[in-house]
Amino acid sequence: MLDQLEDLAVEQPRHLGPIYWGVRTEEIAMHIVKIRASLPREVKEAANVTRESERIVESAREDATQTLEQAKKEAQQIIESARMEANLMNEQAKLEQQRLVSESEILKLSKAQAEELRTEAQREATQLRREAEDYAYKVLNHVEHVLGKAMTSVEKGKAELAKPEEIPTPMAIVEPRERVRV
Repeated sequence: MLDQLEDLAVEQPRHLGPIYWGVRTEEIAMHIVKIRASLPREVKEAANVTRESERIVESAREDATQTLEQAKKEAQQIIESARMEANLMNEQAKLEQQRLVSESEILKLSKAQAEELRTEAQREATQLRREAEDYAYKVLNHVEHVLGKAMTSVEKGKAELAKPEEIPTPMAIVEPRERVRV
């Protein structure tokens, strides 16, 4: 909010010609610096934790997106490979079937073998497709796990920030506040 105030009042004040709505930007800038300097160390740390949490979540999202894209590509490659293999096996089965048809004595046998090859090709294609889907499912579970860890870190950070401040005992040593810009 201080950054927004500084942006509105100091960095980009609205003005009509040489008049700045009766606001002295240097005075506002000085008050903003004083407010930042007087903020408790915990608020500054909370801002840092929030920024770090947002960075971790964004990094996890990017990792998840990349992993998901890679899994999709690999699954598509596996499926395409299975299709090509199934097509090749089907072509081989058709050629074999045509050859056997030409030999009239073994016509029934050739039909049975061709059908068996076709069924086996379909079975293998189905199996390869299932394996590709299982792989994609495992990758998505991993992504979910990574995101879960990131969310747990964020929740821990939030929980630490939500803890009530400890009341110092009279014997406690009071350290001066750090003067750091948030």
